[in-house]
Amino acid sequence: MAQLVFFSGTMDCGKSTLALQLDHNHAARGRSGVIFTQRDRAGADVLSSRLGLSVPAVEVSAETDFWDEVVRRRSRGRAVDYLVCDEAQFYAAEQVDQLARLVDEMDVDVFAFGITTDFRARLFPGSARLIELADRVEILQVPALCWCGARATHNARTIDGVMVLEGEQVVVGDVGVGRGAVPGGVVGYEVLCRRHHMRRMTATSARAVALSQEGLPLDVAACGLPPRG
Repeated sequence: MAQLVFFSGTMDCGKSTLALQLDHNHAARGRSGVIFTQRDRAGADVLSSRLGLSVPAVEVSAETDFWDEVVRRRSRGRAVDYLVCDEAQFYAAEQVDQLARLVDEMDVDVFAFGITTDFRARLFPGSARLIELADRVEILQVPALCWCGARATHNARTIDGVMVLEGEQVVVGDVGVGRGAVPGGVVGYEVLCRRHHMRRMTATSARAVALSQEGLPLDVAACGLPPRG
């Protein structure tokens, strides 16, 4: 039986790389699939990995109807055995419902990949609906790491290097490379452990604290910083 599987993790944990590998494995066994993505770091109509791999993809918009996409292809004689859906956190809840319907009524496997929560540690609508409907939710086993070395569990947004908790849920940017701009500065993203996300302590702010340790009455252990030798 077909399944709806949601592969979830923070930024920089290899979701897109796994999506590309999964598509390769299924295609190598003679299965026919369609790759969808939205707001990929490399631009429109492409699914790319931080390792430098990329393939053409169908760009998802607010008007995309996954049911119609599959019906149109099958009516033209093309087999559609599975869908690879990257950046699924950006999909509308109704679009996730369409994916679930394809699994149940057309026996199409759906492999969705995405971030669970936004920079405020709140669920994306698409991710929330996937968690509600998926046959399986898989947490990727290759962990992204916080600057302190702990497993990163949260996605932080920065503006000119300073972590923020207010703003639009979706703003273009990238891990370690500010690509978007908002009034007041350049947007970047960074993965953090829960402790440092709660304390709004990014790698930049941690370095600033470390440089000033000797001159401040600061409890270094409470910040999660190693003592200076």
